[in-house]
Amino acid sequence: MTQTAPQSLADWQALAAALTLESRAYINDTFTDAADGATLTTINPATGETLAEVASCDAADADTAVAAARRAFDGGEWSQLAPAGRKAVLLRLAELMETHKHELALLDTLDMGKPVSSSLGDMAGAIGCLRHHAESIDKLYGEVAPTGNSALGLVLREPLGVVASIVPWNFPLMMTAWKIAPALAAGNSVILKPSEKSPLSALRLASLAREAGLPRGVFQVLPGFGHTVGKALALSMDVDCLAFTGSTAVGKQLMQYAGQSNLKKVFLECGGKSPNLVFADCKDLDRVAQHAAGAIFHNQGEVCIAGSRLLVENSIREAFVDKVLAAAERMQPGDPLDPASFMGAIVDDTQHARILDYIRKGVEEGARLRTGGQALDGPGLFIPPTVFDGVTDDMVIGREEIFGPVLSVFGFDSEEEAVRLANDSDYGLAAGLWSQDIDRIMRVTRWLRSGQVFVNNWAEMDQTVPFGGVKQSGNGRDKSHHSLEEYSDLKSVWMTLTP
Repeated sequence: MTQTAPQSLADWQALAAALTLESRAYINDTFTDAADGATLTTINPATGETLAEVASCDAADADTAVAAARRAFDGGEWSQLAPAGRKAVLLRLAELMETHKHELALLDTLDMGKPVSSSLGDMAGAIGCLRHHAESIDKLYGEVAPTGNSALGLVLREPLGVVASIVPWNFPLMMTAWKIAPALAAGNSVILKPSEKSPLSALRLASLAREAGLPRGVFQVLPGFGHTVGKALALSMDVDCLAFTGSTAVGKQLMQYAGQSNLKKVFLECGGKSPNLVFADCKDLDRVAQHAAGAIFHNQGEVCIAGSRLLVENSIREAFVDKVLAAAERMQPGDPLDPASFMGAIVDDTQHARILDYIRKGVEEGARLRTGGQALDGPGLFIPPTVFDGVTDDMVIGREEIFGPVLSVFGFDSEEEAVRLANDSDYGLAAGLWSQDIDRIMRVTRWLRSGQVFVNNWAEMDQTVPFGGVKQSGNGRDKSHHSLEEYSDLKSVWMTLTP
């Protein structure tokens, strides 16, 4: 469709009315129904309206796609293409995404309920990711080992083969880009399994990938459920790598499937219950409170690195929580198509009910509900910012990942107590630290068991730094040249030289 630059709610509504939705799977360069004709319903959570009946793939579709991906890889049209050639195609794809960014953003907003302004930010991240890895691939060199004159030792970097990327619904196209960009850049064939809750932008991306010039079988999209097509890909003996972002429970299942099949590589980015530590010496508490609120209420709290545990030094806690409440009041949910909305709708009925159940448990456990706590009336699945104070580390809301707009506030009296509370979690995806004391910053940053630590900010980062966690938050890394390394294997070559 022709791209415009919508500015208002009415503009986005008009663009939505003109959309033509692709609902078929993309297998071996062809849009097709699922082999058994099954479909799944994707619904706009802001209105309850059905968007499309999307092909729901199963094991037969997975087998067909894997065979096509293997043929493409072994054929070498992509896997053996010079890095500069892959770079050119991926840059064309990035340019096509830029051209169609409003349409792609709108698809994610309609599909999972996030504000369109947030979706546009995701598009910038997705496009930047494609460009970053495209530009990186012809700048990575192999190695020559330090041998004597009688031998030459080479270390080559080669693509893995067939990569299955399983991505979540909360950042549909951005997470897709984080997975497929380095995998494709490295020369792999990629099968994408989008979430059944948000498949539409992935299917539109498939048509852009074909237009960009990706060869037949190199990129395929299989919408469907995790327990059907996702499981089939994970158990396939001809898939060489699983790249997954989602829950810790599913990540553990995928590791088991890898062991039951061919010991395929598994890269996981799983759940989080991220601590955000605020010390009394930090400057500009109003600014810090605004960031602390945004860290949990952005994207309706449906964020793996959401700052869902706010740890505040007790000497400033009461005053600081009041500032967080004031900031939360300015972050109320609204129509996702309205560029002024900070929060949108919860993705579906199941997640909506799950969040409300956690809120009920928080009240029952004795946490102090300061704001929110009730679903909004009317059509759509909306929950306002919810803040609990007086949370302790034995409460469910303080330990389990809610994946919704629910903030748990803890108090602490010392640096040691703050670090203990922060690390007392099964997760280790992200952590925040607010202080003006450089010695404290260096100490606490080292002590925090987390894949990334944000100092005097929350989630400010770009494509040059890796993203991933420790403990039960996973073991893989997205972004940066480190992700390119994950999607390739090392081959050692030892040549004996005739004197």
